[in-house]
Amino acid sequence: MKYDQFIKHVQSVAQLDSREEAERATRATLETIRERIVGDEGKDLASQLPKDNGEFLRGREGENGQHFGMSEFIKMVSEKENVEPTAAAMHVRAVFSVLQSAVSPGEFADLQANFSPDYAEIFAAGSTVVSQ
Repeated sequence: MKYDQFIKHVQSVAQLDSREEAERATRATLETIRERIVGDEGKDLASQLPKDNGEFLRGREGENGQHFGMSEFIKMVSEKENVEPTAAAMHVRAVFSVLQSAVSPGEFADLQANFSPDYAEIFAAGSTVVSQ
């Protein structure tokens, strides 16, 4: 998937008014994912995304992820994006949905393995979140 396609899909799924909003939502979510997951997993995920998106996941190779729950994840995205937490939650779900279609099923499963069960609602329906 190309960068423009990724952003258009996020804009559509999140029902955002502009490309800029979709870019902000994508960046804030991917940067927060980078903080949450094991650094090498961020690099692996980035390798399957458009370069411009992948860069938000790089830079923590060899480091462990921080353990924070879904509500803290949403709060962090909300602050980075400068939107209300309810809007950030919708944006996070949209980015995760687009991620699921943009990467291989195995890579998405590896991503999910970095999240605790309380994140289940941000993953697409029918997905299983494996606890760390």
